[in-house]
This record gives sequence, C-alpha cells and structure tokens, in this order.
Amino acid sequence: MRTLILGTIIVVFAMGIRATFGLFMQPLGLAHGWGRDVFSMAFAIQNIVWGVFAIVMGTVADRYGAGRAIAVAIACYAAGLLGLRFSSTEWQLYLTAGVLIGIGQAGTTFAVILPVVARAVPPASRSTAMGIASAGGSLGQFLIVPTGQFLIGTFDWSGALWALSMLVAMCLPLAYFLRGRPTAAADVRELSMGQAVRGALRDRSYHFLFWSYAVCGFHTAFITLHLPAYVVDRGLSGANGAFAIALVGLFNTFGSFWAGKLGGRYSKKRLLAWTYWARGLGILFLLSVPLTPLTLYVFAAWMGLFWLGTVPLTQGLIGDMFGLRFAATLSGMVFLGHQVGSFLGVWLGGRLYVATGSYDVVWWLGAALALVAGALCMPVREQPRVQPAAA
Repeated sequence: MRTLILGTIIVVFAMGIRATFGLFMQPLGLAHGWGRDVFSMAFAIQNIVWGVFAIVMGTVADRYGAGRAIAVAIACYAAGLLGLRFSSTEWQLYLTAGVLIGIGQAGTTFAVILPVVARAVPPASRSTAMGIASAGGSLGQFLIVPTGQFLIGTFDWSGALWALSMLVAMCLPLAYFLRGRPTAAADVRELSMGQAVRGALRDRSYHFLFWSYAVCGFHTAFITLHLPAYVVDRGLSGANGAFAIALVGLFNTFGSFWAGKLGGRYSKKRLLAWTYWARGLGILFLLSVPLTPLTLYVFAAWMGLFWLGTVPLTQGLIGDMFGLRFAATLSGMVFLGHQVGSFLGVWLGGRLYVATGSYDVVWWLGAALALVAGALCMPVREQPRVQPAAA
C-alpha cells in the first residue's frame, strides 16, 4: 500500500505540472517573441526525450532499482523548470523545456512507476492498482492546472516556474522509499534482459501496442498543449481553456481507475480498442457543434473518461504477456511509441497552425488516428509468453 501511495503522489506532481505547459505558451511567447511553432518544437523535443529516456530509466530501474532512476529524474525535472525561468533564446528553451524536463518525466511517470506498483501488490489487484496510479496523473492535472493558472496570475510566469520547480523537488525524498530491484518469479524460467527485449521485438502484438500507444500520445500531447490556445482563438477565455484541461483530469480520475478495474475482469485489448474509438467520437463532437463553454466542458469531460485509461490497459497487457521482471524496460520501449505520437501531436499542432491559421486539420487527423488505433488493438494476443520453469 505504501508503494502505491508514494508512486501515485509522484505521478500526481509529474503529470500535473506537465499539464500546465500549455498555460505558459502565450506569456512566454509574448516575453521572448517565440511563435507557437517554436514553443511546439520545444515540447516536441521534450516528448521524444521523454520516450527515449523512458527506456533508459526503465533499464536503470530493472537493473539497479527504481529509487535511483526516480531520484535522478526528479532532479532533472526541477532543474528544467528552473532553467526555463531563465531561458531567453530558442536553444535554451529546447535544452530546459525539451531535454531536462523530458528526462525528468521519463523517470517520474508511468514507464517506471507502474511496474514498481504492479510488483508490490498481489496479482489479482495489479490492474486496479495500476489504474489508481494512472488516475493520479489525472488528479494532478485537475489540481495543478488551476494552481498553475493562479500562480501565473499572481506571480507572473517567472514566479510560477519557481513555485512549480519547488513542488517537483519536494518529491525527491519519496524516491528513497521506492528503492529496490525486481526479482524473477520462482515459477518461471528467468530470461536475461537481452532475451526479454528480443522476444518482445519479435512479437507482432508488441508492435501493435507500440503504434496504438503512439496515437494515445498524439491525442494527449496535442490537446494538453494546444487546447488552451485553440479556445482563445475561437473566442473563449484562457480561463475556459485552463478549466477544460482541469476537467479532463477530473473525469480521468474516474476513467483511469475504472479502466484498471475493468482490465482485471475483461479483455484488456477490447477495452483498449473501445477507448480509442470513444476518443474519436469526442473529437467529432467538438468539430460538429458551436464552441461554447458548455460544449467545451462536455468535450473535456468525455475525453477525460478515456484520457489515461490506455495506460493501465497497455502496461497491464505487457505485464500479462511478458511478465514483470523486465516490465519497466519493456514498458519504456512501448512508451517510446507514445512519445513519437506526442512529438507529432505538438509539432504538427504548431506547424499546421502557422501554415493554415487553424487547428482543424490536426483535429480531423486525430479522429482518423483514433479509428486506426482501435483497429490495431484487436489482433493483440493476450496470452502469457513467459515459459514455466523446468522441473
């Protein structure tokens, strides 16, 4: 229980602060003359670095213990936020908001935290526990996005970045209590990390999860960063956009929990497919109705129900198929797919906005990708690949 609580707290702060970055796009752009394409590139870099280092942090956690990976990541996260406060050129923005914060997120979010949580609970409770930890990311989004808006309004963007860096740093002592290396189960034949990785890469279902997870990243990164600016462009206020992002987090607190809960009882791949298709319906709703505060909040609530429900289902499938010994490494590799999609979501959002003057093309692309992602999940073979130990 302690591991679940502490892991969830770290995810609350890591994911909650990440969700505030869209609020900084306009004030930082005005202060430094950066267009949305520049800011989008910084966070596209962040997402790719996050994905690459999720593999690195997952490997460190599997070999040397999760506590070390988490501690290094928290330090990088706090340094990146503080460095962003003093960034005045594009390359400094890319280094701080892109590289340092990307490394920080790699070790404080799902690829490292969820395998730690899964190993700490009985098998019958694993899916639910991962759903609770995933819901922590959404709870952080609900709590910290309005806090970030308040901090910007009260202390300006520079003071807000100081405050957020201190919030991240407060999580550093928690890494001590999550230390320890995973061990092989007594009833399965132990594989080396290389054998586990090669086996996963040869598995067609693993590739399906990789590319469907990329669509998840496309949706969440684009909406988190660009939705506040989109609603302002359409005549609503920045406060409407901030509340919509917070509302996504609130509803996903329930959505992630129930995704994990249902994943322990029903087919995870089918739940995952319907999650993606439901997202596509939400995007079509947004595009087909006049944008008012009410329709915006309905969209946010609907998307929130399916926002991070993909996480316990995807990582639960990896644990079911390949076991938990190298779950952080294999989860990190799949998470790279998520971050490839995140890169494209934030980068295309800014790029196509500059080229066309609107976000419409990206919204329609997101709806089409939701259909594709659901179709990719259906052929996934859920049976365990881990072989019993020899007698």
